[in-house]
Amino acid sequence: MHEASTHRAPIIHLALGGVAAVVVLNLLLRTFAKLPGVLNTLIVAAVVAGGMALWFHLQHKRRTQPSERRRLIALYGGILALLYLGLLGLMWLKDEPGPMGLFIFGLHYFSYPLLAWLALAKLHHP
Repeated sequence: MHEASTHRAPIIHLALGGVAAVVVLNLLLRTFAKLPGVLNTLIVAAVVAGGMALWFHLQHKRRTQPSERRRLIALYGGILALLYLGLLGLMWLKDEPGPMGLFIFGLHYFSYPLLAWLALAKLHHP
């Protein structure tokens, strides 16, 4: 059996993989499954969050440490925030979204880092 890895995890690769998975899964589900927006977002956010947690555990035989978790969520959420700001800019060019539209847009974005944090968090005692 493998021992737990203690070397510094390549967090940037995991964050970039998570962002790529978000983009691909959103395109696939929105194109083929035609799910409503909120349901689609929650499914993608949960699948990607679970996938990142599982990948980390399989690669390193341990849970993320608090500093790794903060760095991963910051990178993953930050890259997604940049993509979402670009999308918001495109929406603004087409038609200025109202306050409720901005609120719903924010909820869609924040579901990704929130579910990633929940999936990566140490929710039980060892």
